[in-house]
Amino acid sequence: MPGRVVDELALRGLTGQRLFAAAREQVVRHYQWMLRTDFLPRIVDPAIVDDVFTRGRRFFEAPGRGTPHGLHPTMPLEFSVAAYRLGHSMIRDAYQWNRVFTTTGPATLFLLFAFTGTSGNFDPGSALPDLDDPNSGAVDTLPTNWIADFRRLYDFTEADRPDLAPPTADGGNVTKRVDSLLVNPLTRLPAGTFDGRGSEIPEIQRNLAFRNLTRADMVRLAGGQQMAGFLGVPALTEEQILVGDRGASLESLTDAQKAAVTAATPLWLYVLREAEFHGGRLGPVGGRIVAEVFHRAIEGSRTSIVREPSWRPEFGPDARTFRMTDLLLFAFEGKADLLNPLGD
Repeated sequence: MPGRVVDELALRGLTGQRLFAAAREQVVRHYQWMLRTDFLPRIVDPAIVDDVFTRGRRFFEAPGRGTPHGLHPTMPLEFSVAAYRLGHSMIRDAYQWNRVFTTTGPATLFLLFAFTGTSGNFDPGSALPDLDDPNSGAVDTLPTNWIADFRRLYDFTEADRPDLAPPTADGGNVTKRVDSLLVNPLTRLPAGTFDGRGSEIPEIQRNLAFRNLTRADMVRLAGGQQMAGFLGVPALTEEQILVGDRGASLESLTDAQKAAVTAATPLWLYVLREAEFHGGRLGPVGGRIVAEVFHRAIEGSRTSIVREPSWRPEFGPDARTFRMTDLLLFAFEGKADLLNPLGD
């Protein structure tokens, strides 16, 4: 997108430092608008997002509560260690990345790990490389036949581009519902994903859920019920915690363990359970944390649509709309061959 913005502003006569400054401001504002109006309402209850961005923050570095760390926004542990780890539940175990995988089968999550270069590299002539060894395999950069077909990752029909609909019966690679379930590959993380190479690793430490819950315990993170009390919202009931809504089963726990988890539910599990009862979006606890932290980050930016509420986007379909699909359409000039370089 930045290159397209520079081209557009250059046509208006801007050059040099003025062009750079103007382009940077436009890119930042458009990205913030996309976060506020498109991304956040998809993962957080829209009513919570609207409340935070129209009435302001009430809990995290809120006006009147002071900013103990100065003028720079901070990232609360409740956000980084729990609420914003919602994405772990949205990961699929395989992706139909482009037309190549229509015939060869989907790209597994382990192959995606391999192509990072920190968890082994892919060798087309052998079996799956040792994901704990970054030097295994032969290909240390992403192969050209792994270029993304963006039509399979985003729904361009929402931007009135039916010609860019994904060429798959299941609609492409739609993210999984936000809930308390994780796909099985996330129980076997490669050592390179957590700086564990060169040492003996207990298998349980490869489990992403275990790592999330352990980290929260290490920093003595508040539990879900404690956060609900702090935010002044009703807490989930014991039955909601234990049974959920199409989420992880806790039936294998002992009675003592069930009593412990319902009395002080780990915050990460709590916000995922909460989402199960809010249409797959973060609810009163998780949603409030995420929305307020994003609001504070945007407010504290050198360029901020929170501090400039009259600003409106100009590179979308109208003066109130700029979604991720609009960003991609603008960046790739709306051309199908740029959004999908490998073709059908």
